[in-house]
Amino acid sequence: MPPSVARTAPVSGPTAPVDMESAQGPVSPARSRQIVNRLKAEPGPDSILDQHLQVESAVTGSPLVTGNAVTLLQDGEATYRAMFQAIAAARHHINLETYILQDDEAGNRFADALIARRQQGLQVNVLHDGVGTLETPTSFFERLKAAGIQVVEYNPVNPLRAKAGWDVNERDHRKLLVVDGEVAFLGGINISAVYSGSAGSAPLKRGARRPAAENDAEQRPWRDTHLRIEGPVVAELQKSFLEVWAAQKGPALDAAQYLPARPKARGQQVVRAIASSPDQGHSPIYATLISSIEHAEKRIWIMMAYFVPDPQLVAALSAAAQRGVEVKLILPRHSDAKLVLSAGRAQYGTLLDSGVQIYERRHVLLHAKTAVIDGVWSTVGSSNLDWRSFVHNLELNAVVLGSEFAEQMEQSFERDLAVSDRLSLQAWQERPLRQRVGEWIGQLLQYWL
Repeated sequence: MPPSVARTAPVSGPTAPVDMESAQGPVSPARSRQIVNRLKAEPGPDSILDQHLQVESAVTGSPLVTGNAVTLLQDGEATYRAMFQAIAAARHHINLETYILQDDEAGNRFADALIARRQQGLQVNVLHDGVGTLETPTSFFERLKAAGIQVVEYNPVNPLRAKAGWDVNERDHRKLLVVDGEVAFLGGINISAVYSGSAGSAPLKRGARRPAAENDAEQRPWRDTHLRIEGPVVAELQKSFLEVWAAQKGPALDAAQYLPARPKARGQQVVRAIASSPDQGHSPIYATLISSIEHAEKRIWIMMAYFVPDPQLVAALSAAAQRGVEVKLILPRHSDAKLVLSAGRAQYGTLLDSGVQIYERRHVLLHAKTAVIDGVWSTVGSSNLDWRSFVHNLELNAVVLGSEFAEQMEQSFERDLAVSDRLSLQAWQERPLRQRVGEWIGQLLQYWL
């Protein structure tokens, strides 16, 4: 069955002040109007911003928080550099939650950095997923523990090692680093040497020979996206870490030591942190995305690593295109999960027929999970558009409202678009039988992929 969605009523024109929070707590109606007016002073259509602010406020869950600084990070090395800088500057604690933490060059750089800070007296807590780190040897984590780092494995594959409820299909897919409760990193980037290659957007010159790595699907550079966030919304991200840690019966952590009593404003961005888990009954990440798509007026630009849309998402994207919204999807040409790719491709015909534009990214293994709508609503996170993310996984996304950040997202999208190939409906209808059979098999298994 499709993931259930919290419905929102249609929104038209300016309405009541939007509920927001700041470093000092709930924002007054007058202050909320000031923040909205400041956002509307940025380049972009006021009415569309009003619409998305009201829609985002109507989707219940975590609050809209003002006073944040958000930095867009692309690919592994740039993200790792920023993370190492934050780890080196930590004063009290470091919390790391990740799906994959490999015993390779990248993983050992992180292990060394965390151990060094623990030896300097900081509290360091590491939460890793059982399946995501299945190939990471026990000795890797034993080295962390020997240095005094607290390590918790989420939902171990072996049920005898589970300290909480066990479900083989439930995974912690989040990627989160929180330092001192003041700066956080989240997005699609795991800790793995696969990010060591460059995934720049410069196309190959016509006739140029493709490097050996480009000919091997498993050796292609990975294209991904992450965020660095400072400001009051980091407290929401910290809370999500503490909740998962406690649910997995990790050593007791005193929340008062991890949540600043007076978080400081670091910028002007309005951000909503959205954490989802299977026990919620519905995915708030899915709900807010569907609501934003349904209320889009100009354009919907999505770049997605694993795209296996359920019928409601297909209908929402198709309806948007049919009412004149520009809908562009950048999806993988190659994938490390070929069956997932086939399952998603089974929906391409319906989408193309409705006017949705589908592009396949060349030269890289696409792992980003991003969307930007109407030039004012943006999201980056760990959640894919597939059944696993919306039904089985713990996921974490950030929604950023305002045209200033959305412009950066759109510029990034356009760079990727320049090195992507558009699919035509006619060419798609003429695809070979072998590919159609793979799509049929993928559809049968899509719920469990």
